[in-house]
Amino acid sequence: MAEKNLKIWFDAEGDYLEVVFDKKPGYFRETPNDQVMEKVDAQGNMLGFSVLRVSALREKPLEVVL
Repeated sequence: MAEKNLKIWFDAEGDYLEVVFDKKPGYFRETPNDQVMEKVDAQGNMLGFSVLRVSALREKPLEVVL
């Protein structure tokens, strides 16, 4: 299995977490959960995801299908 660099960025002030699997051009699109956005390329391949209101995860786990 090939290794991949993973970029994780957390903005405490904005209460925002972003995880990027692949640094390619892409865009964020909505998921069924309004707290999570997925980053995809032009072909729809997942490049990463973002989570809003990360502090709310203290109350209960977040589950979403990407």
